[in-house]
Amino acid sequence: MGHGKAKKVVLYVAAGFALFYLFSRPTSAAAAVNGVFDGILTGANQLAVFFNAFVA
Repeated sequence: MGHGKAKKVVLYVAAGFALFYLFSRPTSAAAAVNGVFDGILTGANQLAVFFNAFVA
């Protein structure tokens, strides 16, 4: 099995698991997505604070 094929298989398995999780537990899936976006926003805010302190 080549590197490209293995990557594709892992991607399909991950997508299948995500769909299964979404349909079997939609509330938990929504909370997980919400948590990811909250983490991204927190990181972006902290980066902005850093650059503002760096420039000031």
